[in-house]
Amino acid sequence: MPTYEIAGRQILILAILVLYVGTFISRHFPFLRRNNIPESVTGGLICSVLITALAGYEVVDLNFNLDLRNILLLIFFSTIGLNAKLKFLLRGGLALLALTISCGVFLIFQNGIGVAVAKSLGYNPVFGLFGGSIALAGGHGTAVAWGDIMAGTGVEGVAEFGIACATFGLIVGGLFGGPLAGLLIKRHNLQPSEADLEEAEAIQGDSTGVPHHRVTVDDIIFTIFCLAICLGFGDAVNRYLFEYNIRLPGFLTAMLVGVILTNLADTCKIELNHEGIDLIGGVCLQLFLAMSLMSMDLLSLADSFLLLGTTMVFQAVFAMLFGFLVVFRLMGSDYDAAMIVGGFFGLGLGATPVAIANIDAVAKKHGPSVRALLIVPLVGAFFIDIVNAVTIQIFLKLPIFH
Repeated sequence: MPTYEIAGRQILILAILVLYVGTFISRHFPFLRRNNIPESVTGGLICSVLITALAGYEVVDLNFNLDLRNILLLIFFSTIGLNAKLKFLLRGGLALLALTISCGVFLIFQNGIGVAVAKSLGYNPVFGLFGGSIALAGGHGTAVAWGDIMAGTGVEGVAEFGIACATFGLIVGGLFGGPLAGLLIKRHNLQPSEADLEEAEAIQGDSTGVPHHRVTVDDIIFTIFCLAICLGFGDAVNRYLFEYNIRLPGFLTAMLVGVILTNLADTCKIELNHEGIDLIGGVCLQLFLAMSLMSMDLLSLADSFLLLGTTMVFQAVFAMLFGFLVVFRLMGSDYDAAMIVGGFFGLGLGATPVAIANIDAVAKKHGPSVRALLIVPLVGAFFIDIVNAVTIQIFLKLPIFH
């Protein structure tokens, strides 16, 4: 069977085609539009199924070089940082704390469910942690890192299972996060705040609905310059911290540099064009999701299908109930709270970009939520990783793992 590597411009072309396919299908299937399914999720899933079929029938095996995808992730989080002005951070302070605490409680139950399912099916309880917060809240990178650690203790196969859980979590989080937020909005007849609507109208332009993006070539060049600073200084900070055995994800340091940069610019009265930042961030997010989903190796999931399927069903149901009964009420039971629930579901089962994609998909239909776009990325990009690391260490000290 011939093998080909898809990299560089090839993967970019394919990702854009995947987005076009997702957009085309969403236009012709009202169910997808009605339930706020991101086009990148729709197109990416279709592409991954086709690629898996080609490999399964030994027609061709496509290997994806995801270096470009990883750069897109860094750029996307840099745009989040460049939009995080201090006055907005203060505005979301209490809600940020409340969501972080609720996520900590959620992670404890998530690991408990994973361990219970693994034990009931006769698996090592360590598999339960990989079917819990290691892979679902932590994502692919955390699953790989902890898989290497567990392989040294003699527990085999957990890394592959964790990657499978992270992959399915990405799918489930992207498919159902938007519909959950939409359901809450319709059930409680919620509306976005007047301040958010006014800001959106200022960006969108006149009543024709045609966007009037006040972005010039100079604006884009300066925005790219700021993003390059975020990536460059973020990498330098990471290299410095590595020397002291302090390991942070690259997207986190890039985002933090963006936060510092935008607030320095605000203090010095230097105007950043946030429309240009938003446009670049949106492009990078959609391409990142398309590349992530279309490159999934579905064949590798066959061996652990029973454990994987059972775990994901229980975790998805629990995340829905927790979002409805805890997060929605704790966040104020308003429009912003409903949007945060959609982001929380993508965050708890998938990844921060999925959470943002869910919020963005719902916002296109029902209206914007500045509070949700501020709080969810901060929790997902920083606070949840810290809480997750502590939670995993606590669970590993329990007698059941010895």
